[in-house]
Amino acid sequence: MDYKEEFIRIFQEHIHREGAAALLSWMQTTDFFTAPASTRFHGACEGGLVMHSVNVYHVLRDRFFTEGENPESYAICGLLHDLCKANFYKPGFRNVKNEETGVWERVPSYSVADAFPYGHGEKSVYLIERFVRLKPAEAVAIRWHMGGFDDSARGGSFAISEAYRAYPLAVKLHLADLEATYLVERGTSAVNRK
Repeated sequence: MDYKEEFIRIFQEHIHREGAAALLSWMQTTDFFTAPASTRFHGACEGGLVMHSVNVYHVLRDRFFTEGENPESYAICGLLHDLCKANFYKPGFRNVKNEETGVWERVPSYSVADAFPYGHGEKSVYLIERFVRLKPAEAVAIRWHMGGFDDSARGGSFAISEAYRAYPLAVKLHLADLEATYLVERGTSAVNRK
């Protein structure tokens, strides 16, 4: 499957707000379509980020969409929740001992090289809103899509509880992100096969 092609098709079919074309054009000047989704786990491979974004969209849409809801909101949240990872990772190599042969091997790796350390969900919201105005439910869903993995939640913030109570889309996006990450994308790391 060509994830970039599918991403663009879904984006153009469902996202029609003012600034959408400019956002998509800007994304194509970044490494969004070739970047990994993580340093070692799900999608730690070339194109992992776009694969993850498409997978989250499909889980979100297939499992949680209710008749009468806005398909554009689902496309925005599913496809763009991790926009913060564009121009975020640096490819490289590391040495790993092969357990079967005992020989050290050079394997691909990724490290974080964040030139704009603004947080995770909040950075995605910021980048999107440079081009497209988000609805409150979309902004909150993208901001809190990491759930308990978000640094603010781990630090003791109770805002996430209020966000989930007020905006069901935020809960749905978090669950879709978890399912895509831990079930759909299991074994998609070129760095760590576990």
